[in-house]
Amino acid sequence: MTSNLVPTYAPPDVVFARGAGVYLYDADGKPWLDFIAGIAVNSLGHCHPVLVEALTAQANTLWHVSNMFEVPAREQLAQRYCEHTFAEQVFFTNSGTEAIEGLLKAARKYHAENGQPERIDILTFQGAFHGRSYGAINAGGNPAYLKGFGPAMAGFTQLPFADEQAFIDAISENTAAVLIEPVQGEGGLRAAPEEYLRTLRAKCDETGALLLYDEIQCGAGRTGKLFAHQWTDAEPDGMAVAKGVGGGFPLGAFLLSKKMGENMVVGTHGSTYGGNPLAMAVGIALWDEIAKPEMMEHVVDVGNFLKQQLAGLADEYDDIIIETRGKGLLVGLQLHDQFVAREVVGLARNEGLLIGAAGENVIRMAPPLIITKDHAREALTKLERALQTARSQQK
Repeated sequence: MTSNLVPTYAPPDVVFARGAGVYLYDADGKPWLDFIAGIAVNSLGHCHPVLVEALTAQANTLWHVSNMFEVPAREQLAQRYCEHTFAEQVFFTNSGTEAIEGLLKAARKYHAENGQPERIDILTFQGAFHGRSYGAINAGGNPAYLKGFGPAMAGFTQLPFADEQAFIDAISENTAAVLIEPVQGEGGLRAAPEEYLRTLRAKCDETGALLLYDEIQCGAGRTGKLFAHQWTDAEPDGMAVAKGVGGGFPLGAFLLSKKMGENMVVGTHGSTYGGNPLAMAVGIALWDEIAKPEMMEHVVDVGNFLKQQLAGLADEYDDIIIETRGKGLLVGLQLHDQFVAREVVGLARNEGLLIGAAGENVIRMAPPLIITKDHAREALTKLERALQTARSQQK
């Protein structure tokens, strides 16, 4: 059958009819263990009763009024974010890309309002992924994503990831901001060393640049802290979040320090759908679940177990696997070049395990935060069978 969809995706030949907890099911009832969770989105799994209840109650009350009018729940969710982070102001969006665009605007606006409108240069890092809009692909700098979309936008410089000397050489008093993912997602699950983030913070303070974090994929409790940078004391001036903060409902935000936020006044930014009542109801319910101390303790415990098991798998299949990557429940395996990550992902799917692929030939796992050690064992059993098949196909 001819599709009327723009053919920018190439999904496999499987259609899911429903989800429950950490499993997806097709129309015949066959289960798949979901260890990619909509690309780190379904934080509490599928159809979590707390989120279903919040969304249903709000759907029967009020869907949309736009930002022409107050939405009390917007203030309530913003207060939760600000109480638990560096931020003093929040702008709600529908996606991570929108959050990045707003964050970049706020950074340049800050310098313009402080007498340096020419200060627009933003340092980003190779392997980064910040979204698919024009500004976001220029921030990420991936040539494959830039190809065919006109000249590169001025003001973005990509640096080697976690290369301290390259960063020190590049930052100056002309730098507007530094934008980094504390743990890269699409770039291959590379975690920035904690000391490196401290270096970024110190040099930004020294030069007057702003430090911005993209926690769209690594935030929302995925590493065992509410936000990945909170494993250090290197707080940002601004941060973009999305994916897991809505638990499957479209929701994003950019968070700003006081000095950044005070320049974003009436007319500087806007969104028709951002912060709508439906998203706010789900966002509050999701936040209240992941903010429980026992939830983060659980993520650390199960995340450590999963990574230990992956390390054991890497030792046993060292002809296939180079190393383990990631942090918390955003983890994976880098493969030798002769084994293609996307092909191994397909073999795992044949075993009933849903995982993903990322840059540098990495198998990516970003399961719901509610997985147990038994789920981790089941995933590793299925993945091992996939690796055995991959090995046999090479012979």
